[in-house]
Amino acid sequence: MRTELTLALDVPRWTWRFYLRHLPLIAGLSLVASVQRLVAVNWGIPGPLALVSEVVVMATRLLLLAVIWRLAMRDTPWRWASLSTFAHHHWRSLVIQGVLVSVAFLIFDVFAESVVGGLLSDDARPTYLAVLLFVKNPTMIALTFVWWVGLARQMLRNTEQATPVRV
Repeated sequence: MRTELTLALDVPRWTWRFYLRHLPLIAGLSLVASVQRLVAVNWGIPGPLALVSEVVVMATRLLLLAVIWRLAMRDTPWRWASLSTFAHHHWRSLVIQGVLVSVAFLIFDVFAESVVGGLLSDDARPTYLAVLLFVKNPTMIALTFVWWVGLARQMLRNTEQATPVRV
């Protein structure tokens, strides 16, 4: 079980190092969604422009995910067949990571948005939500993207290894 815990914790450690190393790029792309959310929640975006802004946010997030994938997987040999091998041999590690991601979601989404937001007055809540969403885009949402790619990287590159090769 200790090996599985080490294996599970390796992805968040890799995520943090990767995030810091590529922070200007990740934060820069994430600011598109941050600004859109800040404007949409605080002041509103009229009709068709709201839809266009959502499409721009989605396209930017897909670009961010593609960039993270490209940077994480360059010089990393991987095979699709490794996914099932890893899942079969290290399912406990995947469960631990699922718990970790769930805890992060509960703290930074449910608690920060619902509990703290619920304690605020009706007048203060929209501003709080706008600022929270502005901050969450380059931090929690971007870190989650990096974590997902890190998990995929770990699963795709490990066939018989018990621990992934460090970046």
